[in-house]
Amino acid sequence: MIGVARNDGALQYEIEVNGTPAGLIRFTRDDDVITLVHTEVDPQFEGEGIGSALVQRALDDIRARGERVVPLCPFVAAYIRRHPEYEDLVD
Repeated sequence: MIGVARNDGALQYEIEVNGTPAGLIRFTRDDDVITLVHTEVDPQFEGEGIGSALVQRALDDIRARGERVVPLCPFVAAYIRRHPEYEDLVD
């Protein structure tokens, strides 16, 4: 089971797989603009689509909150290029 949570105190989105921390996206915040700075996936989960699942759920959460995104992280920027349904979020 995959779970993604936004941790505003740590300024990151966190993903767990079966209760095990599997990765994160660090961000900064300026009012309603979230700059996604860096994505990390634990090596034991690489190649399993965890990074993409994390980015998708983070972008869905940002949309649900009515916020905008700056995809500074190259992984996030590439994800948005491959999934144009998220281009409307880009500030």
